[in-house]
Amino acid sequence: MIACLFVPLFPLAARLRSEPELKEEAVAIFEGNGNAARVVAATRKARKAGIEPGMTLPQARARIPKLVARGRDRECERTAHEALLEVAESFSPRVEDAREGVVYVDLEGHPRLVDSRQSTVDRTKALAGEILRAAERASVPARVGVAASKLAARIAAGLPGSPTVVPEGEESRFLAPLPLERLGPHLEIAATLERWGLHSIGEFAKLPEGEVSSRLGEIGRELHAAARGLDPRPLEPYLPPPSFSEGMDLEWPLASLEPFLFVANAALERLVLRLEARALACTRLEVTLKLDPDGHDARAIALPAPTREVKTLLTLVRLELEARPPGSPVAGFTFAAHPDQPRRAQLSLFGPAALSPDRLATTIARLAALLGDDRVGSPRSVDGHRPERYASAGYAPAPPPSMRLAPRGGRGLLAVRVLRPAVALEVITSPAENHSRPHTVRSPPDAAPLIAGQVRVASGPWSLEEGWWSDAPADRDYWDVELSDGGLYRIYRERRDGAWFSDGVYD
Repeated sequence: MIACLFVPLFPLAARLRSEPELKEEAVAIFEGNGNAARVVAATRKARKAGIEPGMTLPQARARIPKLVARGRDRECERTAHEALLEVAESFSPRVEDAREGVVYVDLEGHPRLVDSRQSTVDRTKALAGEILRAAERASVPARVGVAASKLAARIAAGLPGSPTVVPEGEESRFLAPLPLERLGPHLEIAATLERWGLHSIGEFAKLPEGEVSSRLGEIGRELHAAARGLDPRPLEPYLPPPSFSEGMDLEWPLASLEPFLFVANAALERLVLRLEARALACTRLEVTLKLDPDGHDARAIALPAPTREVKTLLTLVRLELEARPPGSPVAGFTFAAHPDQPRRAQLSLFGPAALSPDRLATTIARLAALLGDDRVGSPRSVDGHRPERYASAGYAPAPPPSMRLAPRGGRGLLAVRVLRPAVALEVITSPAENHSRPHTVRSPPDAAPLIAGQVRVASGPWSLEEGWWSDAPADRDYWDVELSDGGLYRIYRERRDGAWFSDGVYD
């Protein structure tokens, strides 16, 4: 017997698990950005008011102005699904992870099912009820269906009145009155079956198998077998991620860093060898120090990408201990690696060579250790008009093109080297067309770069006004100037106080 644990409206259930105070409110979960976000799930109160999946945010707000809108929270969904897996593993060691709030459990041989004082169906219903109550204690509103096949168990779990038990051998009788949508046919096949006048699974199951195969192909044959209650798919057991750890108790406590790093290097080498044997890499390293005479110091080092470079891991450990030294000598240690699949690159036969993901991850990890996580990434533009505004995101370069492209011809472009912070300037201006046109530019002697000279060519001004309602508004006139020394600079004047600055050099 196979039990299916199914969480309806999983994105919503996962969110309400973290925010239970919203259960009685009109809540909708959206996927997407801005006004293009679409409803993927909504509470009963919101559905009664007309909120349906696929609605945009403005459409939903038009129905319920005070609708509580929440975006999909992948972290909430991950933890809710892990809780569902833990519930399943408490009843059987054979569990299949079907993702998105669906888990299958093999109940064959469960002690509750061998009790002969009750009928098989009653014993199974009692066990399914226990599973349901365990899910409720974990704050996961699951439904449970039990059958001899995964398909029948999944459909039974989707019905109201949980738990639902399908006696062995009666799968086709259970499926017959249900609508065809329960089988999840492809859109083209569903349209064909609708043209044939079929509406229930039983009507479809009565058709000759050979005729269905000749008209609908292999997909239709598999769908027809499912309609007759035949599901040859076995349970695929879920294997929890492996745990890798290395450590040792030291003969005498170490009070300095270098001797500790010597023994830590050997432990990290052993750890990386074990990861390589499983084709895995380390994405998070947990360091637990046993302190003398008593106590522990635990810390975790998150890596920007999975790596198997011992030198990188040792450098991260060094920098972590230098930044936050333990309060006592170290009498022992343990390194625990959270494994993940290393990044791979597809080789191109004709295109340019791709970056090695492993080497790139190692380089990023070293830079993050030396400079800090907040100083490594790729720039992203943000809303606003000020040139100095930017955001940083994780560095993930796009793959190279599959074919080597010929260089495109075009006009030359200038690159601007941004000066942070902007360099204060002393500017002599001459009035021209009611604007203060720069004539001579000079920066302080200790400024870098040193800017000084007569203005040969000046283009501008370009006015910028932003955040006039805030405490720090921007009201500027920008100019591009070429000085007598040949340098090209971007300068601006603050209208509020007339101060001049340079915030860019054209290369």
